[in-house]
Amino acid sequence: MSAASRPAPLHHTDGTPFRDLNHNGTMEPYEDPRLPVEERVEDLLARMTLPEKAALMLHGRMLPGNQGPFPSGEHLVTEHGLTAFAMMAVPDARAMAEWNNHVQALAAAARLGIPVTLASDPRHGFTANPATAFTGGGFSTGPEPIGLAATDDPELVERYAALIGRELRAVGIRVAIHPMADLATEPRWARISGTFGEDPDRASRIIAAYIRGLQGGPIGPDSVACMTKHFPGGGPQFKGEDSHFAAGRRLVYPGGALDRHLRPFEAAFEAGTAQIMPAYAIPSGSGLAEVGANFNHDVITGLLRGKYGFDGVVCTDFNAITGMDVPGIVSLPPRHWGVEELSVPEQVALTLHAGADQLGGETDPELILGAVRSGAVTEARLDESVRRILRDKFRLGLFDDPYVDVEAAAATVGTPEGRALGRELQARSLVHLAGRPLTGTRLYVEGVDPAVAARYGTVVDRPEDADLAVLRLATPYEKREGLLEQAFHSGSLEFEPAEAARLAALAEALPTALVAQLERPAVLTPLAPHAALLVGEFGAADDLVLDAVLGRTPMTGTLPFDLPRSDAAVDAAREDVPFDTVDPLFRFGHPTAPRGGGRPA
Repeated sequence: MSAASRPAPLHHTDGTPFRDLNHNGTMEPYEDPRLPVEERVEDLLARMTLPEKAALMLHGRMLPGNQGPFPSGEHLVTEHGLTAFAMMAVPDARAMAEWNNHVQALAAAARLGIPVTLASDPRHGFTANPATAFTGGGFSTGPEPIGLAATDDPELVERYAALIGRELRAVGIRVAIHPMADLATEPRWARISGTFGEDPDRASRIIAAYIRGLQGGPIGPDSVACMTKHFPGGGPQFKGEDSHFAAGRRLVYPGGALDRHLRPFEAAFEAGTAQIMPAYAIPSGSGLAEVGANFNHDVITGLLRGKYGFDGVVCTDFNAITGMDVPGIVSLPPRHWGVEELSVPEQVALTLHAGADQLGGETDPELILGAVRSGAVTEARLDESVRRILRDKFRLGLFDDPYVDVEAAAATVGTPEGRALGRELQARSLVHLAGRPLTGTRLYVEGVDPAVAARYGTVVDRPEDADLAVLRLATPYEKREGLLEQAFHSGSLEFEPAEAARLAALAEALPTALVAQLERPAVLTPLAPHAALLVGEFGAADDLVLDAVLGRTPMTGTLPFDLPRSDAAVDAAREDVPFDTVDPLFRFGHPTAPRGGGRPA
């Protein structure tokens, strides 16, 4: 933001510059950058009305400008007083930075001038899902989070997370609605690519490094605060069904392994994660109350705040209470698992009494105001949450300067150095499963950009004209109905028999590299015996894949989970127990771990 467009601060009588947030020409304690955060919080809290407190406890969604049928959400700032938003589709860095400055100016015009906190799901990978992750915006692309785990290099992950933080901060995004501390113990689950794998120890190492990189130590003006999710661990989904949908309303613990799912969260607490998001699902059979974690006093107050002493912001997963309705496009039901019979006011009161501070995805302050007016929730209870929310805004420096430099944002996001680091992570995450690198000059490719492949030899249209084949394969999944559920790849991990036979026949006819994109642990059993080279990848550019396939660069990644031998082995395994599929085709840690059998210590 240029000096000309940044609002000029006022100066106290002693010369201290400050932002006159309540427009009275005097530096109030909450406007005084010299005072401790807690003093500023208490001063501002005492000035807030009940409607202002209620608005602060909502975390809505926002789009820059108006995109098609979707409103930008500006009215939520100016009319409803909301000051927290998860950004949806983000344009280029310059436009995003300008949008941040626009909404901060709208917020500054309000009675108390409380700044907006912009947040985001992951957007530095290859996955595009309207409910979980985004692409675009020119950010420096690395592998999916599961690929960071495949590197098993905490120092490298911390450096990359610091890059993610710099890029997000440059455009005004100050809260990361990630990382996922969920363990990938149920191979069919659609969210595995967002986790750090199946092993509690490796996941703990990587999540701690990720949080250190984004937050940079104690939360401050140079931090992006982490909202770690989905407490107490969203990995053991019943039969792998996702909790966005009724079929996935339960977490299950047939092996009694809740403690293992808590271990990555313990690492996140040790690393200082600023915020936590609970799971949608019911922790069924865990000994905790049989209601969704967003509504669960045992989970939030008993376990999170009690056992672990966590006093940061707890924001519910989005639209657990009211669902989401986009007129003419989609109507999504609420994810109020276990409390469906309660009225909306009762669900709101239950959520707040459970210990949550913000209602994710909700935008109507009346939800909270009604609970207070009815006597179900006291204003003193709201004050507990408002203190936590304000504390993070102050710690992030938003009250002192919420604006960003538009030119600097454009120069910071997607630099050659940043892209190079992202590509290094992509390359380092590739896993050599079996076989040897290939040679040849005539290439047949599937799933690879022919223009990229042409840099490595002559691209031919038929396998019979080639010296070698390189086939990039998506992980199998069951196609589902519904606009949102189509984006969640769940169900079977096996290739359709006809497709498996086609791939095997092609691999028998000429040397073939099969490169499996392991967003979930695909069943590669019918393909492995036929491939001249078998590679696992978690998000990597075509040229990096070809460099590895042709032996130009080494593959140093190791599997972050077991690769099961069959769907039957997965179905027989317990959802909550790591490494519970019988006789996996490739083990966690492969290729350094032995193939098949055994389990990590």
